[in-house]
Amino acid sequence: MEARDRTALSRGLQGLAIRIAKALNRLWRRRGKVFADRYHDRILKTPREVRNALRYVLGNGKKHAAEGREVKVPQAIDTFTSAPWFDGFRESMRVTVKGRGIEAMPRPVTDAHTWMLTIGWRRHGLLSVHEVPAAG
Repeated sequence: MEARDRTALSRGLQGLAIRIAKALNRLWRRRGKVFADRYHDRILKTPREVRNALRYVLGNGKKHAAEGREVKVPQAIDTFTSAPWFDGFRESMRVTVKGRGIEAMPRPVTDAHTWMLTIGWRRHGLLSVHEVPAAG
C-alpha cells in the first residue's frame, strides 16, 4: 500500500481493518473483535524487499496450501488477491473470475506511483506464477 506519509498509511489501514471486521461480523453473525493484533509498518527500502513483499502478498495462499493448511488455490494465481490485475508476472495468462473475463470486473487496486513499485522491483526479475513465498 502506498501513502503520502506514515500517518496516512496508518489511518488508511485502520479504516480498511474496520470495514473488513464489520463485514466478517455480519457474515459470521457475531459481534466483537476480529483481529487480535494491530498492523505494524515497515518501510521497504530496497527493490528486492519490494519484490519479496509482492511475492508474499500475491502468493500467500499458495504458501499456506503447500504447508497443508486449509487454503486451496487451484489456479496458477490466487483470485482472492489482486494478482489477476498484476502486470508483473513472467507468464501471460487469460484470467477469469466467476466465469467472467478480468477486464469485465471492477479493478480493486489503483496503479502504483512510486519508482520502487513501478520499476525498481523489476530489476530483480518479474515474478513467476509458480513462486511461493519463503516460509518463516
